[in-house]
Amino acid sequence: MLDLINRLHTTGLSISSVQTDMDLPMIAVIGSQSAGKSSLIESISGITLPRSAGTCTRCPTECKLSRSEDSWKCLVKLHITTGPSGQPCDVRTIPFGSPITDKADVEDRIRRAQRAILNPSTEPQKFLYELEDQTAEQAELSFSKNCVSLEISGNDVADLSFVDLPGLIASVGSAGKTGDIDLVKGLVTSYIEKPSCVILLTVTCETDFENQGAHHLTKKYDPEGKRTVGVLTKPDRIPPGDESVWLNFIRNEKEPLVNHWYCVKQPGSQTLKDGISWAEARNEENAFFALTQPWSSMEPQYQKFLRTSNLTERLSTILSELIAKRLPEIHKELYNILRKTQDEMRKLPKAPSTDPVGEVWSIVGQFSKQLFQRLEGTPDQDGILQTIRPHQEEFKRAVRKTAPRFIPWAKGEIRELPAIDFLVNEEDEPQKSREGVHPMLTPRSPTPQSGIYIEDVLNHAQRARTRELPDNYPFIVQETYIKEFTEKWETPSRILFDEVYDILKNDLSDLVHEHFEKMGRGGTLHSVLMIVNEHLDHAAKQAREKINWLLELEKAPTTLNVHYYSDYKIKFLGYYKGCRDREELTTKLQNYRAPTTMHSSPNNGQAFHQGIQKALTGLTEIGLSVQVGDLPKLLPVDPMEPALLIMAGVRAYFQVAYKRFADMVPLAIDYEIVRGLHKGMEQALLDGLSLTGPDAYVRCQLMVQEHSSVASKRTELQKKLDRLSAASLELRKLFV
Repeated sequence: MLDLINRLHTTGLSISSVQTDMDLPMIAVIGSQSAGKSSLIESISGITLPRSAGTCTRCPTECKLSRSEDSWKCLVKLHITTGPSGQPCDVRTIPFGSPITDKADVEDRIRRAQRAILNPSTEPQKFLYELEDQTAEQAELSFSKNCVSLEISGNDVADLSFVDLPGLIASVGSAGKTGDIDLVKGLVTSYIEKPSCVILLTVTCETDFENQGAHHLTKKYDPEGKRTVGVLTKPDRIPPGDESVWLNFIRNEKEPLVNHWYCVKQPGSQTLKDGISWAEARNEENAFFALTQPWSSMEPQYQKFLRTSNLTERLSTILSELIAKRLPEIHKELYNILRKTQDEMRKLPKAPSTDPVGEVWSIVGQFSKQLFQRLEGTPDQDGILQTIRPHQEEFKRAVRKTAPRFIPWAKGEIRELPAIDFLVNEEDEPQKSREGVHPMLTPRSPTPQSGIYIEDVLNHAQRARTRELPDNYPFIVQETYIKEFTEKWETPSRILFDEVYDILKNDLSDLVHEHFEKMGRGGTLHSVLMIVNEHLDHAAKQAREKINWLLELEKAPTTLNVHYYSDYKIKFLGYYKGCRDREELTTKLQNYRAPTTMHSSPNNGQAFHQGIQKALTGLTEIGLSVQVGDLPKLLPVDPMEPALLIMAGVRAYFQVAYKRFADMVPLAIDYEIVRGLHKGMEQALLDGLSLTGPDAYVRCQLMVQEHSSVASKRTELQKKLDRLSAASLELRKLFV
């Protein structure tokens, strides 16, 4: 399992990476400056770390220890996660020199690797062969998040992995940088804040416990002490009489930790200078705890918390248990992150094709095809035709509302026009305007005083007479009234056209964005919008010309639908005559409705009904086909008969003309600008984008060239996918 985690780290999932993909188990060694942390690392790993005045560790050092039957070996690598200015960069692992087989050579190689990390502008391999003396102040960086990675194996090596972090500093001195304090603190925090990080907290016994900042930082991120292992260093420097204070830690009575406190004894600086070996140091440590009071007399149950060997064994157990516990979670997290990353990759625009001309032509073709389908009609609620239809219906109602309102009685009479029964099926009540549909004409509130009175019609007819016989009137009278309502048709026609134009323009814009928005760097989108809008305006011009043509046609009243016109004229003449005669008989004829049964009305109603039926029967017997509604025509001749004929003729012609016009305008708009929008669109795009000719390849290449931010995001996600896929493969190997 430890090998698995180490292999996962090599895939780029290291917790030392600023762009961490997952929280992998690892031990982080932290402590205040000069807490004996480096000596502890040496005692665990068996190697010697570089030492210099002041801060020794100025970048993280990963130690991956694994027991092997082969001879001892150490591989040194540079793990790069940030650029020269500290910004995140692509994760890289750079081998630094050949494998080391002599422990004596490790210290120098690590020193050179640290120098390469702290001077990022210089080629790392240069430091393998050249190493000039350089103080901390002379390096480009005082600290770095990039780390030195050590892979150590051998038959005397424990199975353990940990990362040695720079020691927390309280001051930087006269030559230091004040920002280093926060930089080191932030670096340490980036490790220990992770739930799967075991914190190896080193505390020196020569300094008051409360004054050591590493302890306070650990308490902040592990307040219950569940993942912290405490290590007391330099027990030989405890002032006489103060040993009991530190023994309370070993007994877990003070600052208790789930994984307890340990105490180790490392060689002093002079002993190190004398060249003490690792085995000699361990023997010296054993002798110290076996012979020195009060350590030698501690209760047997606490003796296991003394010595480096016990600490190493415990750390290995803690780490393996943590890995075993986290393994199912790691597998699930890896799957979720991999799926999320794949989703992010899919959301990116399609990667540029190696055939830019073919790709651009394909996109133009797909756009043209979808435009044709939408203009022809799709069974969607938000389809173009479904969106246009309410405006067409509103247009028809608006035209119908322009019908001339003739009043067949004198101006002094105050009464309402009765309903026109024969128009009930077609003259539906104006529907309330749908939301977003412009009401073309506001319906007039009917009042007894609004309309064209019969006396005005007669006066107009008499004024228009020239050399006609007394009972004849010129056609110009009807033509004048017809012109009055046909002139009103221009406004609803313009409104319908504008509504359709706006619908098409918005839908066209959405369609262009759908196909071209993610194409290239954005210039193609704007070019296509200009081309399609210009094409739309050309179709709109054609439609406006057809509407004007239809309006001009209606200025000359005529119809070949003679039967339809004559039928309506007879009906309107009967309606107007019935309205004029206020005698009881006429009123009864006007309002007559045949009863459903002979017993559904009083005796007098039965008598009137029988008389009506006799009259209709008699007229039928002499060869006249007459309906009940025609009976008012049999009333005596009205002196206003000429005006009634004019009114009936004009009103009948309106029925013929408005239905014709209400059909033709929507049809013309549909033909010229809706269906017509697709005509020539594809060719207009090919010509406008210059997709033919010798420069087509270069132009298409520029059009599909994606924005640098998208390209960068694609590269970043692809590298992340590669890391995750490699990690997933490693996990699968474990279960095979």
